[in-house]
Amino acid sequence: MTSFVLPHEVHGDGAHKVFAVHGWFADRSAYTAVLPDLDRTAFSYALVDLRGYGEARDAAGAYTTTEAAGDLVELADRLGWDRFSVIGHSMGGAVAQRLAATVPDRLRRMVGVSPVPASGVPLADGQGALFTDAAYKPENRRAILDLTTGGRRPAAWLDRMVARSLERSDAKAFRAWLDSWAGEDFHADVAGSEVPALAVAGELDPALSPEVMRQTWMSWYPRAELVALPFAGHYAMDEAPLDLIRVVEDFLRADAESPTDAESPTDAEGPADAESPTDAEGPAPAVDPAAAVPHVDASEPA
Repeated sequence: MTSFVLPHEVHGDGAHKVFAVHGWFADRSAYTAVLPDLDRTAFSYALVDLRGYGEARDAAGAYTTTEAAGDLVELADRLGWDRFSVIGHSMGGAVAQRLAATVPDRLRRMVGVSPVPASGVPLADGQGALFTDAAYKPENRRAILDLTTGGRRPAAWLDRMVARSLERSDAKAFRAWLDSWAGEDFHADVAGSEVPALAVAGELDPALSPEVMRQTWMSWYPRAELVALPFAGHYAMDEAPLDLIRVVEDFLRADAESPTDAESPTDAEGPADAESPTDAEGPAPAVDPAAAVPHVDASEPA
């Protein structure tokens, strides 16, 4: 395999190293809204562009979560990061779980922000066309954004998010990534993982909702925690940046605490409601996140 260095930028110089991995609709600029308020003394955040996005827009590749996990490990080696945590949004959450499957000894903590489950996301009939054609139809991307944020966001924000997505992703790579994050089921490879794992889900997201996290993430990881953000949908970085930073950094800081404290759920005061880990014995029941998503006709105004 040809060596490839993920384009990246590092913020902070803290001892706790953290990768931030974007989702299907954006490059590393997905984290722009949270950058000003990150704790750069305690943490060093490396924001990356996956193949097909941002500065890696023209990079060849398989465009899979497995390949992305390998790229992150190679970047960690180049940065001299023996151990690190990872934050992954949506598709990036699936990449984070691939790391838990392949290099669990190197992961300190794992955070999924509206993470795609390791079981994939089966798309119902109408949703399959909506998502598949989004590679080439801006109106589909807008419909997906509107749907997954509960239909509550301003039109200008939806338009800006679509424009950014089109500008910073390659259409062919965008389409190929869908087959990986939606179609691949590797949850058997991560079930029972002892990596502390936080899922942050927005109550306004009908697809990757807190309930979906309870059936997947919370069933697989013995040291799992779930925080629901009541006023956010799928894009917590934009919709609730300060709430997200507080919840995530409190969870990451727990790594430095005593083993007893570190295994306790994060105390998420205010709008976030932390849940206790569930029993991860046996495989999780089959779950179809798409079943909760209503049909959307992208030909109509969103």
